[in-house]
Amino acid sequence: MQSKKNPEFELMGVNHLALVCRDMKKTVEFYRDKLGMPLVKTIDLPRGLGQHFFFDVGNGDCIAFFWFPDAPDGEPGIQAPAALPTQGSFVSAYGSMNHIAINVPAEKFDEYYDRLIEKGIEVTKKLNHDNSPAGSNEAVTDDVYVRSVYFFDPDGICLEFAAWTKEFTDADVAHEPRSAVTVDA
Repeated sequence: MQSKKNPEFELMGVNHLALVCRDMKKTVEFYRDKLGMPLVKTIDLPRGLGQHFFFDVGNGDCIAFFWFPDAPDGEPGIQAPAALPTQGSFVSAYGSMNHIAINVPAEKFDEYYDRLIEKGIEVTKKLNHDNSPAGSNEAVTDDVYVRSVYFFDPDGICLEFAAWTKEFTDADVAHEPRSAVTVDA
């Protein structure tokens, strides 16, 4: 996908997204050993506060994790979706992180889908997002703009492998933003 120029700031992508995990060892086993993301930096936080580890997700961008020994339990449906798309409610609370979409090459999407399954990761069906009323199609048509598969990490963080299939134009920005605030007439 071609990026558009930001007239205000020279932004160069996401440096890192920092999340919280329950068990750093299981997190490393999932992200490094199953998904193949290189572990590029590890930190033991001062005063026994925990750890902070960084995984390269491509292009020098990172997904990072904090492990705090006394972190409270999360609640599915609040901080993250309780279910994967097509498998139940995908809603999460305001200010939460719903999911991370990791860009993958379109020509390798089907191969990567099969590889996730081979690694024992439970995945959704392939979703071919389009502009139809249903929002996706079983087939890959000319209207499909991104192909997706969703899955959870060991802590219930929803991940997506997403493959762009077309370039966006100005016509793709066609909806007015909605507001939850009602205005009295």
